[in-house]
Amino acid sequence: MSRDDTGTIVMAFSVVMPALEMAQETGKLVAWRKAEGDSVAKGEPLLEIETDKAVLEVESPADGILAGVSEQAGAVVPVGKTIAWIVRPGETYPTEVAASGSPVQHATEPMRGAAPVVAAPAAATGAQISPKARRIAKEQGVDIASLRGSGPGGEILASDVLTAAESKSAASAPAPQDVEIPSSTGRLMAERTTQSWTTVPHFFVVREVDAGALVEVRERLGSAIQQARGIKVTHTDLLIALLSRVLVKHPRMNGSWSGAGIRLNPEVNIGVAMAVDDGVVATVIHNANKIDLGDIAVQRRDLTERARANRLRTSDIAGATFTISNLGMYHVDAFSAIISPPQAAILAVGSIADRVVPIDRRPAVRPMMTLTLSCDHRVVDGARAAVFLSEVAESVREPENWLR
Repeated sequence: MSRDDTGTIVMAFSVVMPALEMAQETGKLVAWRKAEGDSVAKGEPLLEIETDKAVLEVESPADGILAGVSEQAGAVVPVGKTIAWIVRPGETYPTEVAASGSPVQHATEPMRGAAPVVAAPAAATGAQISPKARRIAKEQGVDIASLRGSGPGGEILASDVLTAAESKSAASAPAPQDVEIPSSTGRLMAERTTQSWTTVPHFFVVREVDAGALVEVRERLGSAIQQARGIKVTHTDLLIALLSRVLVKHPRMNGSWSGAGIRLNPEVNIGVAMAVDDGVVATVIHNANKIDLGDIAVQRRDLTERARANRLRTSDIAGATFTISNLGMYHVDAFSAIISPPQAAILAVGSIADRVVPIDRRPAVRPMMTLTLSCDHRVVDGARAAVFLSEVAESVREPENWLR
């Protein structure tokens, strides 16, 4: 038997609904990969959840047996709520939960060497609900646990139930034959970009830059990295490395907007927009300024493979402080990208193409690239954005000076 610092008996590993950002309040359980009673291994895919960012998989926190599954596919679950347990053969899990959400401290055979149980917040079913609302919910088949009350103290009112019933009815109605129903990823992308475009004050700064040195460095350094690590370096990999190093000098561009003000993030985590079936997801290269080009290329490849296989993990899409979206491989000259809140900016990269430009007052053909920086005016102003984009352009013109 083991106990934590407070003397509480340690029993099992809890499986909770994770949060990807502070503003997230719920997540939707899409599917269990394992059935109750199945053996699971630490790090093995356990379930799929849907958040406001993406559909992703959650791994098992420990070796053991899946037990005490309290939520099924389709349930909308509050962040932090325990939805299952991982126990060892012959051991048990808490079967009662106190009002505070803490498990009752008893077990027939306490688990040895397990991590302390994580306390979960009270479930939505503990919220107050008016008798009328409860009756309507029963009649309409609405799950009270999925509702957020609009009444005093979060009380669930009849109007809340009716709204949920209408939404449920609309979702279950057969779609017209000429309407394409988006996937979960497509719907999430539509909702998130609409929210960003209508609430974030965007402005845009554009710069054309000579990418000749970028192309040359990719060919030279990329060849050595491919021989040593078996990975092909892309222009996106180079831009991630350069951007992360420039961002260190511009903390506002790496900042985030919150209700309390501007947060200056201590880490430089680069989000990379990736196309998947029926949508786009932004995977994350963490601490990109502290790793070399080869490591960036390996991580970007691994993230791409998991994204396309719909096997992303929570850490793969959480914590980005700045995002890059490169459509150059689709021969797009230039475009403007929508910011992913709470980030302050996103860089849109066009294709590298030969263009006639003046050099020493004479026309010359150079491989040019257009960079478009979308900014949140609450965090940065035009002057800050212009200085930052100028340094990004400098890093593209002289990449070796920034990659040392």
